[in-house]
Amino acid sequence: MINFEALSTISYGLFLVCSGDENKGNGYVANTVFQVTAEPAKFAICCNKDNYTCDIIQEKAYFSVSVLHQNTAAEIYGNFGYRTGKDFNKLDGLDIKYGISGVPIVLNDSVAYLECKVVQQVDVGTHILFIGELMGAQLLDEGNEPITYAYYREIKKGLAPKNAPTYIDKSKLDSTEKPKKASIYKCVVCGHIYDDNIEDIPFRDLPDDWVCPICGAEKEDFNKI
Repeated sequence: MINFEALSTISYGLFLVCSGDENKGNGYVANTVFQVTAEPAKFAICCNKDNYTCDIIQEKAYFSVSVLHQNTAAEIYGNFGYRTGKDFNKLDGLDIKYGISGVPIVLNDSVAYLECKVVQQVDVGTHILFIGELMGAQLLDEGNEPITYAYYREIKKGLAPKNAPTYIDKSKLDSTEKPKKASIYKCVVCGHIYDDNIEDIPFRDLPDDWVCPICGAEKEDFNKI
């Protein structure tokens, strides 16, 4: 038996992974970025094969990682985590730096960034694991704490998008692990669902200043369905 709630105890951060150049660039929200060696420093990322960014990383063989902080704007999560770059330019209007390799690096809401050259890739089924050798790294903002996936889940009440390696189908959650509650709420702005059946805090008990983790809409902009 697999208790899927146990998987949420694994520690992650939240990052923007980007690739491309000044002519074509894209990125996605990632929670699987980790260092695998020290000498030389190498980092691994995991990207769904369906992600537009996956093709760009394979084409360019470079990627950047922007380390997000706890106060990251909801629009960043919405654009990079829940929308595809095939439909619009995710980088448009953002503060972008182009690295040594020409790869785009998002500076908005970032405490640091890394730039890596792909030296190995591993097909792991639904995802590609890219291993990159570090080319450059900079601290941007020491005044903000890097956000963890646990903070995003528990404080921001965000959920992993379907393409994320940590995505869990709600139907797989064991209904015996928590008492069922009746209410489900939907954001009228972006359609984000807040389900009392799987959340730790009932919607009615959320603070009045709580906002939608995807688009930043206020609590009053959620309708019970």
